Amino acid sequence: MGIVRIDFERCKECGYCINFCPKNVLAKGAAVNKRGYFPPVVGDGCIACGTCARMCPDAAISVYKED
Repeated sequence: MGIVRIDFERCKECGYCINFCPKNVLAKGAAVNKRGYFPPVVGDGCIACGTCARMCPDAAISVYKED
């Protein structure tokens, strides 16, 4: 399992993290950030592959593996 940390204010809602997640655990969030974007929310089932973090053009995502 993994922990995904999203820097809410850095996100610009490009959607790459959502589109490329192999487990489809990311979805568009309901809360808006200060720039007017809707950062994603993380559901259950993350495998900590790091694809979302690699795809994020703003480096707004960090992924950590749980022991």
